[in-house]
Amino acid sequence: ARFCRMLADGGVANGHRVLSRNAVGAMMTNHLVSAQLREMKATAAFGLGGEGDGLGFGYGGAVVTDTRPLGGLGSVGEYAWGGAASTAFWCDPKEDMAVVLLTQLMPSSTYPIRRELRTMVNAAILDSQA
Repeated sequence: ARFCRMLADGGVANGHRVLSRNAVGAMMTNHLVSAQLREMKATAAFGLGGEGDGLGFGYGGAVVTDTRPLGGLGSVGEYAWGGAASTAFWCDPKEDMAVVLLTQLMPSSTYPIRRELRTMVNAAILDSQA
């Protein structure tokens, strides 16, 4: 959670710079071209749930490049990844948000918990802005 929060805060944790702005920017920017993205589509979606359209790859995680294929959820530049047992994290600097989901649900495809949590969190953001 602290790592995710540090990324959302542009590389700063507890008032101390841990990563440079350039390093965080490089991590959270897509580095793949269209042909590569088509091949990696399912992998990119792993942390966020869904099909992978509108996602790219930064250094070490998926990056939202277009929110339209994601149902308008999230922000361009959002950074995420998922792990075994349906775990996931994402951070959205635009919304000043860091989310960590820790579960023990195997296999990860058993229940769409990542997609549902992302939908609920983003719906709450939209409600608060209305």
